[in-house]
Amino acid sequence: MSAVKEPEAPVMPLEGPPQHAFEYGRTHPLGATLDEGGVNFSIWSEHATGVQILLFQHHDDLEPYQVITLDHRFNKTFQFWHCYVRGLKAGAYYAYRVDGPWDMAKGQRFNKNKVLIDPYAKATNSRLWSRGGACGMDDNLHTSQRCVVVDEAYDWEGDEPLNRRMSETIIYEMHVGGFTKSPSSGVKHPGTFGGVVEKIPYLVELGVTAVELLPVFDFDPSEIDKPNPAGGPNLSNYWGYSTVSYFAPHSHYCVSPKAGTHLKEFRDMVKALHKAGIEVILDVVFNHTSEGNHQGPTINFKGLGNSTYYYLWAGDHQYYMDYSGCGNTLNCNHPITEKMIIECLEWWHEEMHVDGFRFDEGSILSRGPDGAPMEYPPVLWHIELSEKLSDCKIIAEAWDAAGLYQIGYFPGFRWAEWNGMYRDAVRRFVRGERGLVGQVASRIAGSADIYERTGHLSVNSINFITCHDGFTLNDLVSYNSKHNDANGEGNRDGQDENYSWNCGIEGVTDDAAVETLRTRQVKNFGAILFLSQGVPMITAGDEIRRTQHGNNNAYCQDNELSWFDWSLTQKHAGLLRFFQRMIDLRRKTGPLHRVRFERGEYNERGLRDIDWHGCRLHEPGFGDGNSGVLSYTIGDMVSTGTDLHVALNMEDRDLDFDIPPIEGRSWYRLVDTAREAPDDFADPGDEVPITADTMKVSGRSVVILISK
Repeated sequence: MSAVKEPEAPVMPLEGPPQHAFEYGRTHPLGATLDEGGVNFSIWSEHATGVQILLFQHHDDLEPYQVITLDHRFNKTFQFWHCYVRGLKAGAYYAYRVDGPWDMAKGQRFNKNKVLIDPYAKATNSRLWSRGGACGMDDNLHTSQRCVVVDEAYDWEGDEPLNRRMSETIIYEMHVGGFTKSPSSGVKHPGTFGGVVEKIPYLVELGVTAVELLPVFDFDPSEIDKPNPAGGPNLSNYWGYSTVSYFAPHSHYCVSPKAGTHLKEFRDMVKALHKAGIEVILDVVFNHTSEGNHQGPTINFKGLGNSTYYYLWAGDHQYYMDYSGCGNTLNCNHPITEKMIIECLEWWHEEMHVDGFRFDEGSILSRGPDGAPMEYPPVLWHIELSEKLSDCKIIAEAWDAAGLYQIGYFPGFRWAEWNGMYRDAVRRFVRGERGLVGQVASRIAGSADIYERTGHLSVNSINFITCHDGFTLNDLVSYNSKHNDANGEGNRDGQDENYSWNCGIEGVTDDAAVETLRTRQVKNFGAILFLSQGVPMITAGDEIRRTQHGNNNAYCQDNELSWFDWSLTQKHAGLLRFFQRMIDLRRKTGPLHRVRFERGEYNERGLRDIDWHGCRLHEPGFGDGNSGVLSYTIGDMVSTGTDLHVALNMEDRDLDFDIPPIEGRSWYRLVDTAREAPDDFADPGDEVPITADTMKVSGRSVVILISK
């Protein structure tokens, strides 16, 4: 019996210049893949009954110059629709129409009137985009986005991801646009990847080792479009936590209007940061998309496989389960969604040289088909164990909007976690709450009580005081309550409990004593953060007291309220110097970035790896409900290393602290946050010798001694 031979796909010339022909094509890779002869297109859709590729010569063409209708007999293999288009070049614009059932009972939302973008597109153009046009049932050809065929060739000049050890990492969380958008930045291309490049010398001088960028995957600023109560342009989606296209850099962060150059602009930034020794970590949002709820637009996933990509409400499949708090939730552990997530991460790491990822509402990625948390969620373990991602830093926001909280037991071992318990304990302690010294000691020591029992290490803890979501560090010491009226929601949005203290006056003041105290409190927070085991993260501008005037939810504020004010680098130059010195101290002091938890070992100078005290040696007062003080000694196990003794006095009175004996060396005062710059942090060689057995520590201050 002879084998049955599949019919060969015809080569079909199409009308209209330029003339293209299309062929069978390949199922993989997904997306639009350019080679010398043309472009291979492939998308996944299980229930589609028809697919068309629309080709445009220009980004603002209202009509395609060619429509390629795929034949399911030749251009579909199982659930993949594919074809190869001869002669198509880089820079061509394309989109899809996908037909299929509109069946709410099964959660299917196919609509051939809607123009869809490719989920794997490497660049998109939204010049014609209207979000309203993508809603409802009407045709949106004239207001839809376009994808771009890109040439991915790039000269990396030998660049590779830096692979710095997690224990040696110091993270700087920043918004690409907001970092340089203010006129005070003085850059040539404000608000862009190129603007970040121009400010690399500042990052190098500060001393951070990694930037963690708020979302740079393409998103829709017009997703939020409401009047600004303060006047001026409408409020918009500023943060970008609502992805439109997972493989495409956000076009608004690019200088060139030509979408085909956007990969180059992002890569130029990465390469320049790497040359400066700074890693790039991306904040990624795989928990939901910009398509929103049942009233939201159809952009890509809804029109390709709504019932596959999203969790639908069991009682009525026209509605979405909203574990994210943003209208929908991606079904991350479905094999097709998992495939997209893994291929996305691997592509950004391998082809864009990104060093790591921080996963927004990462706990959603642990939910299974029924929405319940899984013991072994496939997507998280795939990320953990992927050889291609083995050198990547992976960081989880280990909670979601539906109440799942996984600090200390997020699935996997390599995952670091934003340690919200660290944030809250240190905030409460520094603002003056009593009886927290035991908790604070645990957080400073790497949160062993959270991580050690599950086989994790201190580097699993990302320690932070502030992040983009909440008060800035200046506002944490300047406001007792949030002031979000500028968001137009009646001050109902944002976190109510911030564990903040305004130092006696709410908001801006010209009271010199209050301002001095606020600067001291900022230094106290910074000192504790950089003296803690784990991985420190600061938010851009905290080192110069950037303010949002009490707004703790500036998600929609693409204006001076959120932008980095570069004039503050001069106004608060002393504070900036303090942060630079603290970061330098951390980088140069081995015991401050240990990987494993302390074991009570002694060094040759008679000091333990860590020893806890209060005002009296070996009396930390962990059970004292009235104590607001803590001190500790860190012994370096290396014979030539530097030992530290730290005194934290968060009470409002001066106190005498005992100083531990040390064999063969003496103690010198390096830091005293109660002193004004430059006396708050001594220059090398100017450290003050300590000759007595005790020292006076001012109220609400931190003192650091070093051994010499």
